[in-house]
Amino acid sequence: MAEEYKEALLEKQTTYHEGCPGCKVEQMKQLRKGYPYLELSFVWIVVLSTSLPISSLYPFLYYMIEDFGVAKTEKDIGFYAGFIACSFMFGRALMSVFWGIVADRYGRKPIILLGTISMLCRFQCSFGLSLNFWMAIGTRFLLGSFNCLLGTMKAYASEIFRDEYQATAMSAVSTAWGIGLIIGPALGGFLAQPADKYPNVFSKESIFGRFPYALPCFTISAFALVVTVLCCFIPETLHNHKQDYTSQDDSYAVLEAAAHESTTASTGKTGKASSQGSLLKNWPLMSSIIVYCVLCLHDTAYSEIFALWANSPKKYGGLSYSTNDVGTVLAISGLGLFCFQVFVYPLAERLLGPVLVTRFAGALMIPIQMSYPFIANLSGLSQSVMLNCASILINVLSVSAITGLLILQNKAVDQRQRGAANGIAMTAMSLFKTVGPAGAGILFSLSERRLNAAFLPGSHMVFFVLNVIVLVGVALTFKPFLATARR
Repeated sequence: MAEEYKEALLEKQTTYHEGCPGCKVEQMKQLRKGYPYLELSFVWIVVLSTSLPISSLYPFLYYMIEDFGVAKTEKDIGFYAGFIACSFMFGRALMSVFWGIVADRYGRKPIILLGTISMLCRFQCSFGLSLNFWMAIGTRFLLGSFNCLLGTMKAYASEIFRDEYQATAMSAVSTAWGIGLIIGPALGGFLAQPADKYPNVFSKESIFGRFPYALPCFTISAFALVVTVLCCFIPETLHNHKQDYTSQDDSYAVLEAAAHESTTASTGKTGKASSQGSLLKNWPLMSSIIVYCVLCLHDTAYSEIFALWANSPKKYGGLSYSTNDVGTVLAISGLGLFCFQVFVYPLAERLLGPVLVTRFAGALMIPIQMSYPFIANLSGLSQSVMLNCASILINVLSVSAITGLLILQNKAVDQRQRGAANGIAMTAMSLFKTVGPAGAGILFSLSERRLNAAFLPGSHMVFFVLNVIVLVGVALTFKPFLATARR
């Protein structure tokens, strides 16, 4: 009752400050009652633009290292390719907190514009024009360092949408990111080495003939340029004043009591909200970030292992799929993910809440992942149908679990600390994602040596370890570990 009364009082007594961009957005949200198609489209486009550069290099990275001549043998190519792939995540891990603090101080819009201009339009082109291994390492590191969009967009999406569309907002962020990681490799695969693939259009003497990996980078940069123009017209959501609420007479006592009830649970002290202290002491935030990192580790390791498992020969327990076959499975999974996150997830979040959605999604992933080694024993249409269904379900459940944690993170802090909070989450997640691919590759190599093992032979061991990671994540969603902010 106190919570409901508090919300009613705050809604009645909200004061809009003249000249404050955040207040203008709040007024707009109060007046606009329909579905937020415009805001949803913008979030989709920006998050998509920031995820494309990350994955677009994977199809041609092997050939790029080979052209640089840095690897003495073919076995060394993967070693050097790993450094280029990890340099992006390392740069992002170093700078994410800094960009979050800057976004809290100077606003979301300047950081979004800086991200699209500096990260995508300049460094992405430079990577495509790399002349040697060290230039490629440096440009990818700068790409990661200026990757300030994702964390800022999480904060922006939670502020530009009305309360009843918060699940839709976080779903849009995670889904657009996942779709970008599917579209990116397709762009890189089709547009790399254009002089060899499309000699009637691109000659060997053209810039794309001399720099065979520049076309996909230039294409993504052109898309980023369009996004930059669109970003010039978006509203700023950060308030430039202290967000205080006033109340009168007997309403004041009720409001104070409700505020005390909601803050004591997270701080243990009267009248001192957790948002006013150190973010590292905000347990609702930190606990959700820890679970988020565990599930992101699983997501990255699964993506790496799925591709290796699908491409590996059947004698090793794989599927003997070509890159086109794997791309087709991922494309179908991306379409299923889009439909689920747009039409189903918001309803599931409203009915169950983010914690239960995360818990159920993680639990359901375990039996599905254990079915993969058995799918490899099938053939023909039955194998294709079962594989696509399993891939869609894993991607849907994984993104749903992560989306629920994004909602919890943004609810755990107020607006003045939301950028820094997402920066901490991005830093921790980047460190986990730096370890994920390397660990997954080592694990898969070990599994191929266990074909005749009595316990967990072959690929059974790989998916068993993935399920252990998921199980840890699900276990951490229970109290007292995971705490949720009462806002």
